[in-house]
Amino acid sequence: MKDSFFLDTNIFVYSFDASAPDKQLKSRELIYKGLESGLGIISYQVIQEFLNVATKKFSSPLNSDDCKIYLSTTLRPLLHVHSSLELFSNSLELKQKFSLSFYDSLIVGAAIKSSCKTLYSEDLQDGLKIDRLQIVNPFKH
Repeated sequence: MKDSFFLDTNIFVYSFDASAPDKQLKSRELIYKGLESGLGIISYQVIQEFLNVATKKFSSPLNSDDCKIYLSTTLRPLLHVHSSLELFSNSLELKQKFSLSFYDSLIVGAAIKSSCKTLYSEDLQDGLKIDRLQIVNPFKH
């Protein structure tokens, strides 16, 4: 996809975090941009991680009904990358080549698989370029 971008799990978590209003606003802007433009992309992993955090670690955890609504209205429309043996294999290579954690390598691998130009994440090295993928910490810019 032309100019598509990948949103890491922390973007969704911060969109609910009223204790960090600047990050909350920036996260909501990125999610809205992704939904409106059709260029925002996430993987199955982002959904799993977000739902785990939302139901266990939020100061007011989301209940199942709220999670289902968010899943269908926000997460599902952005979901473009599912698990596969190819994704796991490519992620293992990225893990070794760039000294990433396995879960970070899955996020990077999913972004590359979906031909994203940008991966928005607070958890990865801002400015790192992997193939044609640029890592951007949206909270530093």
